[in-house]
Amino acid sequence: MLAPLQYLLGAGSGALVGFTLGLVGGGGSILAVPLMVYLVGVRDPHVAIGTSALAVAANAATGLIGHARAGTVKWRCGGMYAAAGIAGAFLGSTLGKAVDGQKLLVLFALLMIGVGVLMLRKRDADDMPNVQCNRTNAPKVFGFGLGTGVFSGFFGIGGGFLIVPGLIASTGMPMINAVGTSLVAVAAFGLTTALNYAASGMIDWPLAGVFVGGGVLGGIGGTLVARRLASSGKLARLFAILIFAVAAYMLWRSTAALGV
Repeated sequence: MLAPLQYLLGAGSGALVGFTLGLVGGGGSILAVPLMVYLVGVRDPHVAIGTSALAVAANAATGLIGHARAGTVKWRCGGMYAAAGIAGAFLGSTLGKAVDGQKLLVLFALLMIGVGVLMLRKRDADDMPNVQCNRTNAPKVFGFGLGTGVFSGFFGIGGGFLIVPGLIASTGMPMINAVGTSLVAVAAFGLTTALNYAASGMIDWPLAGVFVGGGVLGGIGGTLVARRLASSGKLARLFAILIFAVAAYMLWRSTAALGV
């Protein structure tokens, strides 16, 4: 059992993750695991991963409701992407449970650095607002979905920071549509990973509850401002800086624990 202060920190962490998920469809979920481990104080990295996966799935579902009301979700594309990714998430989470917890955190930190670099890159603005997912682009959508699912399951993250650019690359849809649509896959990937970890008893259910509660409130706020700030270059740069800082801290703590 955690202390009351830890549950309060869990609720605050959930609010931060939920806000970012609602705002940009991804990125917040990559902070869930380090927040669980280093701020809330969950000692077992595997429990942190399983718990955060469940919380991220619930928070993504909350953000999805807001985007669906705004009409920014392309359901067919999201369903195809998620269907392929669920298989990848199951495979990735199974592999992740077999890896030493501290080594998993080191790999997670390295992934965060890569994500930060990707967030700083500019993308072309050739959007196709009316794009549909069909036989023509299905191979690319399924391929990106499968690959993203493996990463999502292995590290216990929603994977939205990969899903958004994956949807854009495979379909050419605008950023705001990729943000809303990505939440379909984020919720599916997170739930698949969480169920796999739950089967091994690697979820702290009370902590997941308060994390989700904070995430619901944060998700509502993030969705309200998503249409204005989803493509903000300044937001992407600030978040990339945050990712680099957290990744550096994780590498320092994890390598010290491994005696490197």
